Amino acid sequence: MAEDDDERYPSENKRRVPLCILFKDARRVFTLDELGIEIARIALPAAMALAADPIASLVDTAFIGQIGPVELAAVGVSIAVFNQVSRIAIFPLVSVTTSFVAEEDAIATVSPAEVQECENMEIGSAVNNENKKLITHTVKSGRGKRHIPSASSALIIGSILGLCQAIFLISGAKPILNFMGVKSDSPMLKPAQQYLTLRSLGAPAVLLSLAMQGVFRGFKDTKTPLYAIVVGDLTNIILDPMFIFYFRLGVSGAAIAHVISQYLISIMLFWRLMQQVDLLPPSIKYLQFGRFVKNGFLLLMRVIAVTFCVTLAASMAAHLGSTSMAAFQVCLQVWLTTSLLADGLAVAGQAILASAFAKKDYDRAAATASRVLQLGLVLGFALALVLGVGLPFGARIFTKDVSVLHLISTGIPFVAATQPINALAFVFDGVNFGASDFAYSAYSMVMVALASIFLLFILSPTHGFIGIWVGLTIYMSLRALAGFWRIGTRTGPWGFLRS
Repeated sequence: MAEDDDERYPSENKRRVPLCILFKDARRVFTLDELGIEIARIALPAAMALAADPIASLVDTAFIGQIGPVELAAVGVSIAVFNQVSRIAIFPLVSVTTSFVAEEDAIATVSPAEVQECENMEIGSAVNNENKKLITHTVKSGRGKRHIPSASSALIIGSILGLCQAIFLISGAKPILNFMGVKSDSPMLKPAQQYLTLRSLGAPAVLLSLAMQGVFRGFKDTKTPLYAIVVGDLTNIILDPMFIFYFRLGVSGAAIAHVISQYLISIMLFWRLMQQVDLLPPSIKYLQFGRFVKNGFLLLMRVIAVTFCVTLAASMAAHLGSTSMAAFQVCLQVWLTTSLLADGLAVAGQAILASAFAKKDYDRAAATASRVLQLGLVLGFALALVLGVGLPFGARIFTKDVSVLHLISTGIPFVAATQPINALAFVFDGVNFGASDFAYSAYSMVMVALASIFLLFILSPTHGFIGIWVGLTIYMSLRALAGFWRIGTRTGPWGFLRS
């Protein structure tokens, strides 16, 4: 890879010996050049879409908090379980889909001369023949539907995983909650089990809609998912008070409202995707399931490590009692919601980088990585300021309980101060995924998780609620460091930076 780069960009590479890609051309961080505009066009809708679902969960939390602290804590445990199981099932699929779709879409965008060259190629393997047919058809039928193998594969896998998740959570709700610290004699068990069981009915819609979001991200279209998610979440917000208070369904009403909104989102995205992509594959080989399984397994290792850390922290908070769990739920939801804003930059970086690497445009790859990381750092400091000032006043939106509010106030410094670290960690993930560096992402996260889990077991028993947040802070710091190390040492797909 480095030799190719020397041939294509010899004069540029002689000058490029960066101490750290994070500071390369930092003065241009806000420049609205072609790259800056493309990042903004992808990142802003993606960030709003990513934040929309946690915001809907915050609305659920606010409404349920008016019922009582026990119900708030119960739903907090259930949401933690559902979200973490969903991440295990879908995160590898979405990440792999975005990169694969971006690569296939970039390769398929070729000139008529390249189409003629493709047609004149000697007949090779069945896979090569499929690729030639894909390129030729995509270009010649410019007004027709796209033929993207990864789109069809993602929908099939997402549907299967969604059904499996629903069956797993509904059948195992009680033992899973017991594992999370909600024992049989706990007042949290009944509302937690009700909420988790009902919300699990929406798992197929959640998994399918997220798979389709991965496809649209690969097309660098983040507006379509945003529109669907906004409509779905507004429906959830409208239905919440109706089901919770008017029909007196309590936590069950909140779960039902959320399920309805998820199916609405899934239907809207599927209808739009059918207009753009030919989802009926010509053959099984066309779907390339082996490619998905290989890279998806690596990211599955990674997401299990991430999930275990966050779930362990929630479980430790639940073991401290309903007051600690309620405070932890509020802090965690705010922490993740604001941090996920940076994931919009990660989506933009992943889509642009995947396209650049597919075309072997390494200058654009380096410039994109630098820009999104710098923007992520700026966003992190801005979020830290907003949360540090606003969260002490905003905490009363979620609960009026004095004990819960007191614990929330002890968590606010951690929630605010970690925003720059969190932002870098999320953006580094997108950068590495865009470079298809799935193996390093998986193995490095396993090492980070092992160290973080060890620290949580030490800090939680000795320092309680604060110890949990110290452990989570160290965990996010190690994640950011792992991302920095890969690019900073210029290894793996970043070897071209050594030239």
